[in-house]
Amino acid sequence: MYQLLKGIAYCHEHRVLHRDLKPQNLLINKQKGELKLADFGLARAFGIPVRSYSHEVVTLWYRAPDVLMGSRQYSTSIDVWSAGCIFAEMASGRPLFPGSSIQDQLLRIFKVLGTPTEETWPKVNQLPEYKKDFDYFRRISLDTLLPKLEPSGIDLLSRLVEFQPEKRISAEAALSHPYFDEIRRKEHE
Repeated sequence: MYQLLKGIAYCHEHRVLHRDLKPQNLLINKQKGELKLADFGLARAFGIPVRSYSHEVVTLWYRAPDVLMGSRQYSTSIDVWSAGCIFAEMASGRPLFPGSSIQDQLLRIFKVLGTPTEETWPKVNQLPEYKKDFDYFRRISLDTLLPKLEPSGIDLLSRLVEFQPEKRISAEAALSHPYFDEIRRKEHE
């Protein structure tokens, strides 16, 4: 996970959005213990101001809720959400949100993170595909889904899969999360 976030941070530092992060696009050399990002076919350069992009990106199971609800104004947070979904899958051995359609995908996200409201996600109702009549679900604790993941891992995951894109942790900041303290210590030795 640390190497995945390092790769994402590198891309973002060089103003590139991957836009299709999923386990199938990660190359792992077990002998060397290396992970590499692959398949940059949907990648795009980004700048300030953020351009309007297609919302038909990222494999469904790893697509952020803002993009699922039609946002075309997104940035690095799109890759961070995908990384969070991959992290949960690494911890549990199964996809976190394996939806079969956009609506099913949103429903699966809401069943875990709760249905977003104006209070929990200001301006969510301005997204093109937002519906006032979404089924309402309360947030459940991520540690009930991922009991093997230690508390600092649950905290990191919750920051990676934050609803509000602007509040989602950056890949660079995630590398400094306490979950990776031991890895950073070994890296400096």
